[in-house]
Amino acid sequence: MLMVWVIIIPSPEKLKIRNIDLMKTLATAILICTATFLFAQMPKEEVDAKAKSILDEVAAKTKTYTSIKTEFTSIMEKQETNVKSKVTETQSGTLQLKGTKYKLEFKGQTIFCDSKTQWTYIKESNEVQINNAPDPKATDNPNPVNIFTLYEKGYKYKYEKEDVVNGVKVDIVNLYPLDAAKKAYHTIRLTIDREKKQIISVKVLNKNGTSNTITVKNFTPNSEVPDTMFTFNKADYKGVDVVDLRDN
Repeated sequence: MLMVWVIIIPSPEKLKIRNIDLMKTLATAILICTATFLFAQMPKEEVDAKAKSILDEVAAKTKTYTSIKTEFTSIMEKQETNVKSKVTETQSGTLQLKGTKYKLEFKGQTIFCDSKTQWTYIKESNEVQINNAPDPKATDNPNPVNIFTLYEKGYKYKYEKEDVVNGVKVDIVNLYPLDAAKKAYHTIRLTIDREKKQIISVKVLNKNGTSNTITVKNFTPNSEVPDTMFTFNKADYKGVDVVDLRDN
């Protein structure tokens, strides 16, 4: 999963490729903010019972929400030694989610998805890219549509430890991709509020020595959210350049 944010896209031929990388990063943000996980069917000897119990509780709690609104921060770090890392980039964003519909704002971009169509608006170039909404069955990589069922296959998990973060008791659970050779990351580390059954942060550890930690700052479930929020309205963006990348 490449942690790369694409702000200016130089040519229509490259738009679709870069948008795929963008959505992988966005999916990571959604992973932490929504915290809805359905987990792998693993051979009994590979199942960590404690980790599974915690993750099932998180999934059950999150499935009771009709909508989710959250603010988050994203910190990119580069590992310099075994014990020291350096922050290379810090950003913030917001997510509003309702079923498979979502609106994500992050670093000058706004992603709208009404579950059928996805619009990526790039503020700096006043451009919107239109794609079909991601197909959750098309890939086992994280995307905003399949994130709720992603962990039905492809991962094993392990309970790491108990801890206290800012005075809050937490459980830390690691996820490991089974097909590790084909992934750019080797571990997804979840920090879970033990009492609230909510994700506090997700840390994606990449093979190249970088990591991306996404932390929830505010979490508001069950707010009234109109469906129009998840559709791009061209009239609201004067002079916007529309690039339609959907397959004919």
